[in-house]
Amino acid sequence: MDGRDSAAGRLPVRSSAAVSAPARVAAPAEGISHEELALAARNHGLPLEALRYDVTPPGLHYVLVHYDIPATDAGTWTLAVHGRVRTPLTLDLAALRALPQVTHRVTMECAGNGRARLTPRPVSQPWLVEAVGTADWTGVPLRVLLAEAGVEPDAVEAVFTGADHGVERGVEQDYRRSLPLADATAADPEVLVAYEMNGAPLPPQHGHPLRLVVPGWYGMAHVKWLHDIALTDTPFTGFQQAVAYRFRQSPDEPGDPVTRIAPRALMIPPGFPDFMSRTRVVRPGPVRLEGRAWSGRAPVTKVEVSTDDGVSWEAAELAPPDGGPWAWRHWHAPWTAAPGHHVLTARATDAGGSAQPLTQPWNRGGFGNNEVQRIPVVCL
Repeated sequence: MDGRDSAAGRLPVRSSAAVSAPARVAAPAEGISHEELALAARNHGLPLEALRYDVTPPGLHYVLVHYDIPATDAGTWTLAVHGRVRTPLTLDLAALRALPQVTHRVTMECAGNGRARLTPRPVSQPWLVEAVGTADWTGVPLRVLLAEAGVEPDAVEAVFTGADHGVERGVEQDYRRSLPLADATAADPEVLVAYEMNGAPLPPQHGHPLRLVVPGWYGMAHVKWLHDIALTDTPFTGFQQAVAYRFRQSPDEPGDPVTRIAPRALMIPPGFPDFMSRTRVVRPGPVRLEGRAWSGRAPVTKVEVSTDDGVSWEAAELAPPDGGPWAWRHWHAPWTAAPGHHVLTARATDAGGSAQPLTQPWNRGGFGNNEVQRIPVVCL
């Protein structure tokens, strides 16, 4: 049994505390656990040298799977649109592909990116800075589907259900998230019900055969293996919305929701690495520093580079936003490397005035950590 209520099509809340521990923060001297290593083995980040690609190859794009990659069959897959709509819909892949399609280039980042750099460390998927990727997503605008279904005047949210099923903090569930109706029906950014990634069918780990793409929002909003959209007249209070993905200082506060991506710049590590420490080695002389910058709040307008661990900063040159408003931008800057030890870093600022911090405020879930990247370099 999968725990669904066949009448309502919903998963009842269950207590599974015997196999699912509550969230916690690591003790001061506690190392990465076997459980965290197992998560890290299943979920991979972008190799930073892959920042050279405008569009991330699917196998290099970051992946986070909450439970299991479900077995799916594109030939029998359907998407239901129901709830507070005038005309409920059930669409198979052929019907979706027959509708007008669009392609958007979108940079996607995990909300927990940078979690493992916090002290004390929230115990979960131990991301450093690599949980990001950019892809060309093709599908049907969500607003087109909702217009065809006819949204009732009292609808306030759209709730999205994926086929991945598991237990988290004692609650058995399908993965489910919601968006306010204004975001679900917006023309910019335009939410997609996507069936292609970089011009090919979605790979299994990226939601085959159907997923949500929400430009500008952290990855938890981009529901994979999407099979159900329900319009509701009350705000959704499911686990992934009201319990997980909240900015909290303590476990007993309601917290604020995690939504849009904070600005970030990442640098392609120059030179070549030591195998274990990843310390970079460069030769004396001219070195081209380059990377990508993005924000889900407003367009990136400035990237600065430091070669002395933030003591001084120089402006980098930003490439035009050719990938569109929701994709990262390339940047580059010159550096003349001198023998010795250096710490390289970059920081992004967006049009709203948000800039990356040099030190990151702490939160219990380890979300939205956009502290600047630091790359130790030895020039020999």
